[in-house]
Amino acid sequence: MDHVEAGKMWEENAANWTKLARMGYDLYRDAVNTPAFFEMLPDVKGLAGLDIGCGEGYNTRLAARRGARMAAIDISPTFIRAAQAEEKERPLGIRYAAASAVELPFEGGAFDFAMATMSIMDVPDHEQAVREAYRVVSPGGFFQFSISHPCFVTPRWKWVRDGEGNKAAVECGDYFECRQDFVTQWIFGAAPQEAKAGMRKFRTPEFFRTLSSWMNIVVDAGFAIERMGEPCADEETARRQPYVADTRIVAYFLHVRCRKPRRD
Repeated sequence: MDHVEAGKMWEENAANWTKLARMGYDLYRDAVNTPAFFEMLPDVKGLAGLDIGCGEGYNTRLAARRGARMAAIDISPTFIRAAQAEEKERPLGIRYAAASAVELPFEGGAFDFAMATMSIMDVPDHEQAVREAYRVVSPGGFFQFSISHPCFVTPRWKWVRDGEGNKAAVECGDYFECRQDFVTQWIFGAAPQEAKAGMRKFRTPEFFRTLSSWMNIVVDAGFAIERMGEPCADEETARRQPYVADTRIVAYFLHVRCRKPRRD
């Protein structure tokens, strides 16, 4: 599978994904993953930033509200149209374009930072996506991204439950397979049946790599790893949103911030 074929899958998902996410049913993003990502994000006020794989623009808008001058791309034209419609309704100065993460339509060093929230893991050529992020970030700038945690989101995966049927642990395996042909079908579990009535499940490509492989991709591109995070719901969030309480059992997400060296 190449990035064009993967992009077609995301284009098929985009309309329903946008609808359900904007109704508040992407709870892992809203309650856990995104708050932790932006807690780790450095001060971006006044900086030029690029959001790679922006979807319908949720996280792009958060960065813009922090004072960044944002541009954003996604391979799905439907996602971009949704993001542009929101920009027209509530302007934040964001420039959106339909483009692939492996072929960024920008000059080298055009941005002070780049970010990618749960997107580059869905690109078949991870190496090229990270190299492109390195290319468009200026010397001294940073790239921060989030992905499914490679140690715990593996080709073989299921919940282990205790005697009362409660989630207790995860059985995961086939960690070293690094499969490139895996397609999952799912839909936001937090969405009630009436909200997703008539919708087909999302079809999402997954490309598994080991943790060391991911880190080596980042280093080989030229970045220096600066910070990492494995977010989980705190006790208050888990109590308020029981749906995401399972993030306290196993790490679903990995956050990485890396820096492009300054010129000598």
